[in-house]
Amino acid sequence: MILPVVSKVDRYPITHFSAGLFVLVLIVGLIVGGAIATYIMTPRINNLKAEVSRLRAQVSDLWGLKNTFCQNLTVYQNWTTLSHIYEKVKDSIVLIRVQTRSGTAQGSGFIYNFTDNVTGRMVVVTNYHVIHNRVTISVTFADGEAFKAEVLGSDPYADLAVLRVVDAPEGKFKPLIVVSSSTLRVGDPVIAIGNPYGLMGSMTTGIVSALNRTITEEYTGGFAIANIIQISAPINPGNSGGPLLNYHGDVVGITTAIVADSQGLGFAIPSDTLLREIYALVIYGNYTGHSYMGIRGRDMDYETAQSMKLPVTYGWLIADVIEKGPSYNKLGKDDVIVALNGTRIRNGDDLASYLEANTRPGDYLEVTVWRKIDNQWSQMAILIQLGERPPPST
Repeated sequence: MILPVVSKVDRYPITHFSAGLFVLVLIVGLIVGGAIATYIMTPRINNLKAEVSRLRAQVSDLWGLKNTFCQNLTVYQNWTTLSHIYEKVKDSIVLIRVQTRSGTAQGSGFIYNFTDNVTGRMVVVTNYHVIHNRVTISVTFADGEAFKAEVLGSDPYADLAVLRVVDAPEGKFKPLIVVSSSTLRVGDPVIAIGNPYGLMGSMTTGIVSALNRTITEEYTGGFAIANIIQISAPINPGNSGGPLLNYHGDVVGITTAIVADSQGLGFAIPSDTLLREIYALVIYGNYTGHSYMGIRGRDMDYETAQSMKLPVTYGWLIADVIEKGPSYNKLGKDDVIVALNGTRIRNGDDLASYLEANTRPGDYLEVTVWRKIDNQWSQMAILIQLGERPPPST
């Protein structure tokens, strides 16, 4: 029997071609499969990151609510004299010195006992702008002893920072009680203690002049710091980060800013903001609960309303809607916001304060606006889902 002759030259090219084709198909399949998986999974990963941020903010909010309830039980007690209050709290106030690349800055802070139901730790509360651009930080106690400090967490959008003092003896820490600022009313007496111009432990008094103000700082990228307490107690450079006290000696705010060349016009971060955020600042190092509408605008006034023939003379006039933001294709230029979830919005202070106090990223918000359609003004309610503020640029 004669067998067909198959030479090596005939066999190997076919075998090599088949194997190479198989490898090529396998590689292409992996690349295409990876691209498809990436295309599918990236939005899911981003959504999961957003959900983690939202849950972290909710945990911090709940911690703050729990401590607000517990600490408010101590508010109602007999008033005492100012000298007794000072003696009670003076050892809880610290001087913060910050070395930056351009020089030295200083501010104030106070001791707070942070407890997360597992451990307790003594921390220093101050303003973000006090430790902004720091290279090194030191904390000086009322007795003059100073120690190195490190930032545990910070939030530029609330002008808050929490510090850890390194290697300080336990006996140095004499914490203040922080209670809810929701009990404050315009006209309530308040006390500010801090270190103006480095003069440690200086005490001033005044009243709550207004509530729910907003201020902006250079590092917030134009975003408002909301729910600010306006006070008449004299504060000066170096007071920033010190406690604002009620007449029981409990913290209701953190002094933060003054208006240049003003007399008796100061501002403080409300203690409710601190209570809401401090868990996240200590545990995670930041706070991600600031909701975001993605709009820019200004307060409505009588003259503008008249020129636009608008039926109302209050509200917040939208000048720009950020592309692909939460309000994109829902709100528009020249819409006038007059209510959020049925709450009247008179101006930008009301808008920013409502968002900060009542909403979180991911929440749905009913926005009532006046909109001009076919040359006629109509009022309508529009539902948007809030986003999370983008990180600060610095």
